Amino acid sequence: MKVIQGFWLILLMIPLHYACGQDQRVLSIVETEKHFLKNVENMDKYEQITLGAGCFWCVEAIFQELIGVKSVVSGYSGGEVPNPSYREVVSGTTGHAEVVQITFDPGLISADLILKVFWSTHDPTTLNRQGADVGTQYRSAIFYHNEEQRALAKKSKNEVATELWDDPIVTEITPFRSFYEAESYHQNYFANNPYQGYCRVVINPKLKKFREQFEGYLK
Repeated sequence: MKVIQGFWLILLMIPLHYACGQDQRVLSIVETEKHFLKNVENMDKYEQITLGAGCFWCVEAIFQELIGVKSVVSGYSGGEVPNPSYREVVSGTTGHAEVVQITFDPGLISADLILKVFWSTHDPTTLNRQGADVGTQYRSAIFYHNEEQRALAKKSKNEVATELWDDPIVTEITPFRSFYEAESYHQNYFANNPYQGYCRVVINPKLKKFREQFEGYLK
């Protein structure tokens, strides 16, 4: 009986040990990102792109894991009200979308690959909606920072997104104007709250699928 009980105890501990190890890996990625943001002095070798794909908690967790991505900051873009709060944005009255601003090294990862991940990890065919999150603040959007990104976004939409999705793509592609960083408790949300209900039910399945599909591009 003791042997059997010990066997089941080991089985129960394996998933827990794996989860803790996985959390440590994610936390390590976040610490590296924090170090980059604190110490970077020259941004000339890096590029930025701003993407909206529903709740920024999900989007941030995905893009942080890509090789060549130096930082992912959650925030708000595309609206008319300066310095909006989260409460104002989710009310749908400011015109902003929840977005992530991605800083990446184009020598390590291409904007094309970032866009492929973007199309693959959210539904760009549902207008102002991602799953249970409904409203213009959750719209699918690419805010391009230069003309090269604009051309890449349109090309990727026509050639990549349409291969992945049967329904019409409703993603807006518009010039970047401003980015307002979200409140501190939104940053690195998945890393800081791995056992929170939304993280376990919504983000974890998305991350699992993403990791399997882009295994060769993970940190």
